[in-house]
Amino acid sequence: MLHLIIGGERSGKSSYAQKLALELSNSPLYIATARKWDSDFQTRIDRHQNERDERWTNIEEEKHLSKIDFSGKTALIDCVTLWLTNFFVDNKNDVALSLEEAKKEFLAIAKNQNSNIIIVTNEIGMGVHAETHIGRKFVELQGWMNQFLAENADEVVLMVSGIPVKIKG
Repeated sequence: MLHLIIGGERSGKSSYAQKLALELSNSPLYIATARKWDSDFQTRIDRHQNERDERWTNIEEEKHLSKIDFSGKTALIDCVTLWLTNFFVDNKNDVALSLEEAKKEFLAIAKNQNSNIIIVTNEIGMGVHAETHIGRKFVELQGWMNQFLAENADEVVLMVSGIPVKIKG
């Protein structure tokens, strides 16, 4: 089953997703997609890692989720926005190529019908209009990927101020 958890920054997405993963499994996988850009970001990563206990198996994978064996497992992928950023930067801000590569990776993992995959993503299109051209291109990429994920998800939950609102499933 594919669960998509979407919401704005600090909406409670990750906490909700972690709780769901532990309801579905006593030993879920945590797939961290973040690239360590600087020391501030490393501090954020460290904080998130400390929030998870020994029940979790942590896997760091910036882009190639298809390398991971999801068969029969519950996995939390956190998060799509950072994952897409890695494609976007590596592809020199090419939206079409980034979207194509991300969709290909997603489809490779979606074939695991006997797994529970929980995906966390940001809804960045509801905020302030991006100030830069590159920012606007990324908002487009994120929006198109979110639509693709929601279409393929069995369940979609929108997080609003820490409250889960089921919008599909």
